[in-house]
Amino acid sequence: MGKKHFTSVVSSYFGTFASKRFPSIIQHIINSSYVKLMGLDMSEFREPASYETLNALFTRPLEVPRPLPEDPRALISGVDALVTDYGTVSEGKAYQIKGMSYSIDRLFGEYHKAAAEWMEGGTFMNFYLSPKDYHRYHMPFGLKIHSLTHIPGKLYPVNFPLLRNKQDLFIENERVIIECEDEKGRMHILVLVGALNVGKMVVTFEPRVNTNSDITEPQHYTYEDLTLERGVLLGWFEMGSTLLHFAQKDAVVIELAINQKVKFTDVIGSVK
Repeated sequence: MGKKHFTSVVSSYFGTFASKRFPSIIQHIINSSYVKLMGLDMSEFREPASYETLNALFTRPLEVPRPLPEDPRALISGVDALVTDYGTVSEGKAYQIKGMSYSIDRLFGEYHKAAAEWMEGGTFMNFYLSPKDYHRYHMPFGLKIHSLTHIPGKLYPVNFPLLRNKQDLFIENERVIIECEDEKGRMHILVLVGALNVGKMVVTFEPRVNTNSDITEPQHYTYEDLTLERGVLLGWFEMGSTLLHFAQKDAVVIELAINQKVKFTDVIGSVK
């Protein structure tokens, strides 16, 4: 078993701290300090002191569900995030940020090589969740889940300095690849990218996913009859990170801008 990268070790220690239940008065100080330091908007959530651990605060659910758009073809943002880039897959490449391309074949890994080929001419969208954002991710519209691969890796930060300067950042980091199909048979790939201090990435339908662990080889799972509807909870990051959405050519129309702030249930385009 290989030695864990320092980013994974740091993230493990942080995860242990964040998951520890301190005496209520100390926990109140920790939670309130984090809310103030990061500038969290808690208007849709419980009082900070009511969360028993810092991790419970990170992964907090909405107290009141946000309404979904009435149009069934509306493509929604599955996350509260910043759009760091979007565009067209060309010559097998997408961009982590303008000027920094990478190979989607390498990003998707060995179990999804056909998917990488089918994405040529399709679209990619990058959503960055900061530490102050709501950390849960939901389905952008109804999709049938075919397979999932957990690819272990490093846990570099996915902030702007590294997005601009570190080549293949998404490829080096730990990630979860989810291969899906829409009702017209077009392929979509959702990628959850780990980052520094993301102790875990949780996937609701696959409890065997165990991120930032001693796993050293990709873990692949397939599904026969699993469909998740738009808005359904897909899982959560334990701290901020990035979600990538790839759609096959002519599957969606995107209505986004780089550096746009989006929230879960916001309409970001339409399904063709």
